Amino acid sequence: MAYTVLARRYRSQRFDDVVGQNAISQTLKNAINSGRVAHAYLFTGTRGVGKTTMARILAKSLNCLASDKPTTEPCLKCDSCSAVNSGEDIDVIEIDGASNRGIENIRELRQNAIYRPARARFKIYIIDEVHMLTTEAFNALLKILEEPPSHVKFIFATTEPNKVLATIQSRCQRFDFSNISPADIIAQLKKILAEEKIGFEDDCIIALARLANGSMRDALSLVDRLISAGTGKLTVALLEEFLGQANKDKIYGLVEKIGLADAGATLADVDSLLNSGLSCIGVLDNLIEAFRDMMVLKACTSGSQSLVILTQAEKDSLLKIAPSFDIPAIVYNISLLEKLRWPVKNSDNSRALLEAALLRVALAGHFMSIPDLLGAKAGGPADNLKKNTPSLADASRGKPIIEKPAIEQSESIPVSEKPADKPVLDAVSDIEQIKQNWDKIIDFVKSNANVKIAELLKKTVPLRLNGTVLALGFDASDEFSMKLCQSNGRMETIQQVLGQATGLKLRVSFELINKTSENHSKPKPRGAKASSKTIDEAANSPVIKNMLTELEANIIDVEENSQ
Repeated sequence: MAYTVLARRYRSQRFDDVVGQNAISQTLKNAINSGRVAHAYLFTGTRGVGKTTMARILAKSLNCLASDKPTTEPCLKCDSCSAVNSGEDIDVIEIDGASNRGIENIRELRQNAIYRPARARFKIYIIDEVHMLTTEAFNALLKILEEPPSHVKFIFATTEPNKVLATIQSRCQRFDFSNISPADIIAQLKKILAEEKIGFEDDCIIALARLANGSMRDALSLVDRLISAGTGKLTVALLEEFLGQANKDKIYGLVEKIGLADAGATLADVDSLLNSGLSCIGVLDNLIEAFRDMMVLKACTSGSQSLVILTQAEKDSLLKIAPSFDIPAIVYNISLLEKLRWPVKNSDNSRALLEAALLRVALAGHFMSIPDLLGAKAGGPADNLKKNTPSLADASRGKPIIEKPAIEQSESIPVSEKPADKPVLDAVSDIEQIKQNWDKIIDFVKSNANVKIAELLKKTVPLRLNGTVLALGFDASDEFSMKLCQSNGRMETIQQVLGQATGLKLRVSFELINKTSENHSKPKPRGAKASSKTIDEAANSPVIKNMLTELEANIIDVEENSQ
């Protein structure tokens, strides 16, 4: 007799047998008991969570011949129940949406649906992977789905409900199947293995539940693969050997070396994992999983440790390593490693990329943290670099890091600490000396302070010197430059460097002037009747100024309205 895999042999037969979907089971049972069974259902969820199983149970409950009406407890022995279990019932038609996706298939379904069932109460259509139907096929299904014959029921199953047309979904009762919890998977696996009389280690079952990722069918398929090894008892060593899973002790050892900032041991552990048959992506995935489990264990209280699927020994190992990291560092490490998956997967030098990233995390002492980098700009560079360089203790905690940049002297060293050039003037006493040497003073500023500040001062005109207060004028149209000089500490820098250039301890004030009209007035346009003052006043009007700019025009004349 042919062997039947565990996923088929232990498929749930009644509503109460379905693992992890109690709410949906109870809802469907209530609908049957109250006689409110809908004409169309849409079951959604990831693979292996019981969608098709629930559809078959619903079909058996509606058509069980041992009962004179739909029942929540099908007998599982009558011809209808047996045929549904084997997929051969003539009144329960299972259709694969991936291979019967065209409009012709749906037209055939509509033509056959008008005929009454051969022996059961309802003709039931179960369409698996319904999202694979074409748009034309969906549209052909709409009418019969909205007003089907009284003897027809539709049950759709899909892993991608977003691909099902909204017009189809609106005509169905939708049930979203959740992932099965690890605890439910563990309990079901232990029950099945006990019935199969196969020995197992508890740690192996926990690892299988973690690998199943919420799918009961995947868990049973993994168990089948281990059983086929023919060694009898299911163990963690068997899992690592035949399923290619990483040794947790080696993964945790690598995490520990990263926390201790041991570069050589980190590379040695990576080499050991790669030589054991694990790929670079596999190393990344296992590290991300380990850091995630550590983050949960550190963030949650002891009563919330059920959030991780780990054996007690694995929890103890992670808790022993955890003091080497803080939670922000773990979050950063997870983000860094996750971003690395795509480059590593597509790189010709994936191992070098992986090792460089792990050394970047491990050798945090050779990098500067973001807050420390920002702090370095506030004070002197020498003290700040010494003060803000992370120690090995900080490195072992894996601070989020960026590479230490070269700090430019022109931005970080105050003007007074830089060796100044020879002053332009010596104890200046009047404004005329400043005006005559203003260009030289600006050159002095450029070489001793900042090029940007020198460019701003080029736009100014020395106006007067009252004691130690030097008044500088900006053209009325350049108010923005004046505000730049007054903001972000530029005023203090300007006063300091101008004092060095003139030999006085100056204070500076800024004001707006109509420099153009003071120095030389614009000539009156040829043929203009209005005065040049009137034309200038019109040109300074904001509305007219915008219009002249947009049209690239000039004012020729202004005609004044007597009204």
